[in-house]
Amino acid sequence: MIITTTPFVPGHRVLEAKGQVFGLVVRSRGLAGNISAGLRSLVGGEIKEYTELLEDTRRQALDRMVSNATLMGANAILSMRFDSSQLGGSMSEIVAYGTAVVIEADAGAAQPLE
Repeated sequence: MIITTTPFVPGHRVLEAKGQVFGLVVRSRGLAGNISAGLRSLVGGEIKEYTELLEDTRRQALDRMVSNATLMGANAILSMRFDSSQLGGSMSEIVAYGTAVVIEADAGAAQPLE
């Protein structure tokens, strides 16, 4: 599956737009993680417990989006974005979204340099 943040893939053309697609995950860190992160915030610097949580959550949202696009019959996702928000002060919502499309290589298009 090709995933890009741009509205096109160089050297390819869009045959069909399947529609919008997304992957959504809501996560909360457990009590021990919150205590550890709270203590680390007193000292300053990166809070690795939250960094790892958000990295894992983004990966899972991306995987869910790809699964949904595959079910729609797409082979690419264009204009992919992430969005996040807080829920209830203790939970994070991450959504990956974009446009599911079917693309094919375009022999007449300029090919990217390798």
